Amino acid sequence: MRGFALLIALVSLLASPLPAAAPQDCPRGDLDPRYCDRDGDLVADPPDDPAAFRDPETLVFAYTPLEDPTVYKKSWEGFLKHLEKATGKPVSFFPVQSNAAEIEAMRAGRLHVAGYNTGSVPYAVNAAGFVPFAMMAMKDGEFGYHMVVIARSGGPVAKVEDLRGKTIAFTSPTSNSGYKAPVDLLKTEYKLEEGRDYKGAFTGKHDNSILSVVHGDYAAAAVADSVLDRMEHRGIVDPKAIRILYTSPVFPTTAYGVAHDLKPELAKRIRDAFFSFDWTGSGLLREFGETEGQSFTPITYKREWEIVRKIDRDLGVRYSTAAP
Repeated sequence: MRGFALLIALVSLLASPLPAAAPQDCPRGDLDPRYCDRDGDLVADPPDDPAAFRDPETLVFAYTPLEDPTVYKKSWEGFLKHLEKATGKPVSFFPVQSNAAEIEAMRAGRLHVAGYNTGSVPYAVNAAGFVPFAMMAMKDGEFGYHMVVIARSGGPVAKVEDLRGKTIAFTSPTSNSGYKAPVDLLKTEYKLEEGRDYKGAFTGKHDNSILSVVHGDYAAAAVADSVLDRMEHRGIVDPKAIRILYTSPVFPTTAYGVAHDLKPELAKRIRDAFFSFDWTGSGLLREFGETEGQSFTPITYKREWEIVRKIDRDLGVRYSTAAP
């Protein structure tokens, strides 16, 4: 099945029956009919009715499904303890296995605080009421990552043009660096179109795609350079085994935020917890400090995700939960 068809299948999956508020008569843009956007910030407004606010006894947190969930559970332990103190509530780490599962969990009300990968953010915002407000950044304020197309050093693929007739490993249909950005950029910059000039194969995760190239399973892969850097930093991948064929402009990285219908006082405490967290000696600093960030910085979906929305428009992507 072509990658775009899988993207449509994911949107159809999100259309599966779930408890939902009745459609409202209000401005909403690309948002699902259950949400409103009266202030024009492109994310779901809080409910009008105070009775609709949620104040869960236990907060459920999920981090985007990259690599081994157990590695990231340990990395997030210190922050989650900080979040517990800030909110006065126990926090449970939810090890999601796919982007679709993470989006569906928030849409169904089972997930309250989350980090969604770059390409999944528009789906989470529009289909699940996700309100992003933070992203990791370096001490100098710089943030983001590049999409890179990689091949095996010494292999037959030495430049992008050599991908014609080959198979490229992608991660998942909703991934920005793992699918949407490379498909768009390869077409616009190199006239290479998926299905016509090369084949795509989904591996599920960035580390799977990287290792598939190292082991010679696929001719090339499209991944986030931050994930590649972390794998090299841990000694999982030898940098000499990888040849970088293409490096994209900077993209925003994982967005952190909350479900739109949390009680406002609780949502504020969660937000404050991100920006008051001390990274010194933390698991987050050990895991992400060299490759992605050393603090949390404020962001908005409208501003930082403009480039991602443009790529989605180029690809004809729809965020609606209704099947196209």
